[in-house]
Amino acid sequence: MFLTALTGFVLLPVYVMLSSSLKPLSDVSGAFHWLPSELTVRPYLDIWRTVPLVRYFTNSLIVAGSATVCSVVIAVFAAYAVSRYRFRGKRLFTVTVLSTQMFPGILFLLPLFLIYVNIGNATGLALYGSRGGLILTYLTFSLPFSIWMLAGYFASVPRELDEAAYVDGCGALGALFRIVVPAALPGIVAVAVYAFMTAWGEVLFASVMTNDTTRTLSIGLQGYSTQNDVYWNQVMAASLVVSVPVVAGFLLLQRYLVAGLTAGAVK
Repeated sequence: MFLTALTGFVLLPVYVMLSSSLKPLSDVSGAFHWLPSELTVRPYLDIWRTVPLVRYFTNSLIVAGSATVCSVVIAVFAAYAVSRYRFRGKRLFTVTVLSTQMFPGILFLLPLFLIYVNIGNATGLALYGSRGGLILTYLTFSLPFSIWMLAGYFASVPRELDEAAYVDGCGALGALFRIVVPAALPGIVAVAVYAFMTAWGEVLFASVMTNDTTRTLSIGLQGYSTQNDVYWNQVMAASLVVSVPVVAGFLLLQRYLVAGLTAGAVK
């Protein structure tokens, strides 16, 4: 009974979004009605013309995809070093990585903004208002958690497998890519999904670090609101469209995600 009520509570906003996206603007501008008086797919056609949604979609894919790839690649090497080797400052490094998750992201907004502007003034490298700067910003969020999670997952892979790889003639990189990475694939997928979802829906830094050319979907959806009106049916339609990649990716990788999270937590 409780799960049924909870499921209905979760699905209720989805129904409101879906029904509102199939209504004319006049129907959604007044009092809400549970059943549409008129069904139309016009909002799904208009969303591409009201704002440059394709450009925002492209920016989000490039930024989120690049941030995910960079986060996973760097985290794999860093986590392997933390889980397999002893080096000076190892404990300080792991504590520092975890401590970055204690602070709210808004604390880093002004420092990153000033750093990007000063770097641009000193070197001509355009980080502020560029996709590269936004990718670098998202790495500061996803990378610490990715390293911490993969380090625990790599530690669960028996060291005897590495030693067997060394006997067969593999070096450290060979053992990593031939033994550890395949064994830790669920954890790597879980980290990739986390990094992508973090970058895909981020609003605060995207609203400051982007311009009209590099604006992402989370900020571009504000374009459906004008001084005179808000195109609520198009907002709902665009929200459903932009959520498709995340939902589809989550459903496809769900078994890897669950396996990665549970194994990393238990072992």
